[in-house]
Amino acid sequence: MRLPFRRPAPEPSAAAEGHDKNPPARGAGFGTFEGVFTPSILTILGVIMYLRFGWVVGNVGLLGALAIVTICTSITMFTALSMSAIATDRRVRAGGAYYMISRSLGIETGGAVGIPVYFAIALSVALYVVGFAESVVSVFPALSQRWVGIATALAVAGLALFSAKLAIRSQFFIMAAIAFSLISFFLGRPVEETGLDLTGAPAAASLSFWAVLAVFFPAVTGIEAGVNMSGDLRDPQRSIPRGTLAALVVGYVVYMALPIFLSRRADPATLIENPLIMREMALWGDAILLGVWGATLSSAMGSILGAPRVLQALARDGVLPGPLRVLGRGSGEDDAPRVATAVTLGLALVAIWVGDLNLIAPVLSMFFLASYLTVNLAAGIEGFLKSPSYRPAFRIHWSVSLLGAFGCLAVMFLINAVATVVAAAVVLGVYLWLRRRELEATWGDVRRGIGMALVRSVVLRLEPVTDARNWRPHLLVLSGAPTKRWSLIDLASSLTHGHGMITVSSVLPEAARDAGRVARMEGTIREYLTRRGVQGLVRLIAAPDPFEGAERLVDAYGLGPLVPNTVILGASQEMAVRERYCAMIRRFHRAQRNVVILRDDQPLSESNGAAFGQRRRIDVWWGGLQANGGLMMILAYLLRTSSDWLRARVCVKLVVPSEGAADGARANLERIIGGLRVGAEAEVIVAGGRGFAELLRESSRDADLVLLGMAVPGEDFPVYYERLQEMARGLPTTAFVLAGERVQFSHVLL
Repeated sequence: MRLPFRRPAPEPSAAAEGHDKNPPARGAGFGTFEGVFTPSILTILGVIMYLRFGWVVGNVGLLGALAIVTICTSITMFTALSMSAIATDRRVRAGGAYYMISRSLGIETGGAVGIPVYFAIALSVALYVVGFAESVVSVFPALSQRWVGIATALAVAGLALFSAKLAIRSQFFIMAAIAFSLISFFLGRPVEETGLDLTGAPAAASLSFWAVLAVFFPAVTGIEAGVNMSGDLRDPQRSIPRGTLAALVVGYVVYMALPIFLSRRADPATLIENPLIMREMALWGDAILLGVWGATLSSAMGSILGAPRVLQALARDGVLPGPLRVLGRGSGEDDAPRVATAVTLGLALVAIWVGDLNLIAPVLSMFFLASYLTVNLAAGIEGFLKSPSYRPAFRIHWSVSLLGAFGCLAVMFLINAVATVVAAAVVLGVYLWLRRRELEATWGDVRRGIGMALVRSVVLRLEPVTDARNWRPHLLVLSGAPTKRWSLIDLASSLTHGHGMITVSSVLPEAARDAGRVARMEGTIREYLTRRGVQGLVRLIAAPDPFEGAERLVDAYGLGPLVPNTVILGASQEMAVRERYCAMIRRFHRAQRNVVILRDDQPLSESNGAAFGQRRRIDVWWGGLQANGGLMMILAYLLRTSSDWLRARVCVKLVVPSEGAADGARANLERIIGGLRVGAEAEVIVAGGRGFAELLRESSRDADLVLLGMAVPGEDFPVYYERLQEMARGLPTTAFVLAGERVQFSHVLL
């Protein structure tokens, strides 16, 4: 895998990659089946299935086993859905779940979970190898379990170091062995004649339902096996959702079928006492032994492939201390993490030599579940906040992710409450180490103290340079009297729909410079906004004229880096103030503010109808993705996802000179719009010698809102503005959009 930073020419800009220290690699080019489905299904159909499933059925019976499989798979499915949502929203690079968490919840949270998860995956190599060695020694007692384990670990790591692609290919043979063992089992025979047992062993002789569930749950925790290979996938956004969900579905079908056969072929006592009961039931018993060996080897292979890539990503992101940055190096054309693999192998060999991992195994399971919990939280928070840049192609409601997070937490306590506390303490310790924060005391009312501390922390941590990844509209609405220009506030409310900042502002005459009076007027406006269902701030300012007051607001209003980035105002059609109005727009643009000028020939008042018609169609006149085009697409997306515009269509219109250019332009426009994931439709209009104004009126006369880009204001801007007003005369409500903020809006969309 050749990394872009090794070849400066094709390297993406920092803005394009969100200042990412873990740049995208070309990858080994694995597809969905070999890169995600195969390692996931092999980890799911593992040792628990062969050695503990009979024990599960014996303890809780058929109905209890089916319920346990359904509960455990449901929790894992929630996590898989969250992973799929995150994976289809952004480029997923090396590091799998760590990468997803760190890019959603921050590098500190990602590192706090990623470091323990790396150790869990690395030590899982030892767990699987020891399990393999134990089964081999049970067949060949003359062999040494320790040396069999060491030899196996060296062989597995050597295959991973030699070629990740060859290691992946080798898992096909293992999957064939597992499939053959299952076929042999289903075609097998009863150990003893028995009826269909629904309830399992008597209560006095069996464990509780939740204790059995805790033992079974690791059987369905294989979904990270494919995600950890994200940096080596040809198309992670496509492969991770399809491969992971397919593996879960196949695993669920197998796990729902096995209890039926087990409960019919042996009584509960036999199922509980004999770990290899499936071997006795199978048509060819040794096929089950091959399946056990295949399951342990495939799980060890998945871990030795996944752990070094997580460690490589941690090193490249600077999470690890300086001397350990060498672990981020890649080797060869496929950027194999050979240094990280060698370190992982050393850690696994030490654990194999020590031998007994039973004491720390529950804590390792907690780290896996902690990563699941955090992935669910990341997807849930992203979905709840509805950031414009979070537009996954695979959509789920945020409540599904949060339900998955709570499910993971519940299972953690059910498996081992002490191990849960230990894992939480380790994660918290790593988080605090990464943050290097000091405990601060607050005084006064505790709730206000915590609130003030949070506000202070957030404001001080905000960067003055806007990050495209976290961009959202922070609107300053120059509404004047809200009751007379409600359409401006209505538009602002639809753009933010409760997830952005709105400041409704007005300029008062100099004579109104009385603090008490201004405060009362602000309170009145605030109450009016509340009655209309709008959450926003109110700011009134006294100035000699409205234009100077608006300029003062734009120059001075805000708190540190938290300043309005977009100004919404009405279109002035008075010739007497045209020059001053246009000078104000130039001032806004020089101040690096986006400007949205709303033209409505019949301004909305409190008593008349809607300014935006039926809110069924938004026309965006396309001039390209850069600057105004990118901002207009974001505004259209925000409107379409608001409650007032939910049924609206977004029509992106492009004018071409002739029919000959139409087909190519349409295909290109549809490709671009499809990649933006904004739910828009492409429409190519052939000019045929007609002027733009004629095309505009003819094509957008039935729209409810028209978005048009504006040129950068120059010295002749008043003349240009007059032409805009003339062109828009007779149109539905029209918004002229000018991108002034120094943000690559295309990066918010892509």
